[in-house]
Amino acid sequence: MTKQEKVEFVINTLNDLYPEIPIPLDHKDPYTLLIAVLMSAQSTDVRVNQITPLLFEKADNPYDMVKLTVDEIRDIIRPVGLSPMKSKGIHGLSQILIDKHNGEVPRTYEALEALPAVGHKTAAVVLSQAFGIPAFPVDTHIQRLMYRWNLSNGKNVVQTEKDAKRLFPEALWNDLHLQIIWYGRQYSPARGWDLDKDIITKTIGRKSEIEKYYKTKKS
Repeated sequence: MTKQEKVEFVINTLNDLYPEIPIPLDHKDPYTLLIAVLMSAQSTDVRVNQITPLLFEKADNPYDMVKLTVDEIRDIIRPVGLSPMKSKGIHGLSQILIDKHNGEVPRTYEALEALPAVGHKTAAVVLSQAFGIPAFPVDTHIQRLMYRWNLSNGKNVVQTEKDAKRLFPEALWNDLHLQIIWYGRQYSPARGWDLDKDIITKTIGRKSEIEKYYKTKKS
């Protein structure tokens, strides 16, 4: 297969598997998505979805959020981990949204990444999922699969994002990054990987990864 044929195989397989694409983090608007994505760092979407309703019951907009203290926010979000940093970030960014953006979540990488505790990936998720702006957020699943599929060298997330944007049509980015995440969780996980169920890697995967898989199976 040529590189282009591999890309088309990935797109077609993912569209067959995920014609409807669920959004992993529960939210109702750009602000609640921003907070949920910030909370998801080094945590699971399941855990975040359990905790965000408790936080949003008290404050689901920046004006109510700044009425809470950092300690109050930290006590609510403690189960998601890294709560000291995340609670400061949530309180701080809420104040900045009020002071600089009329309480609205901005629609540019530059403005989003200027907010406390908001990195490039968080900004990309908000742009794509809240505003429909083409972006390709790279998480651990996408990083792993782009390498397994021999579509990126896997050196870092910056390179993986560049490769994904170069290979896949821009109109598909917002759907595709979510489809790859779901596929990685269900068919191509880091642990408990079963290559027989992983049709994409089995068909187009990096030779060294497939060889390593079979060696591990034998040992």
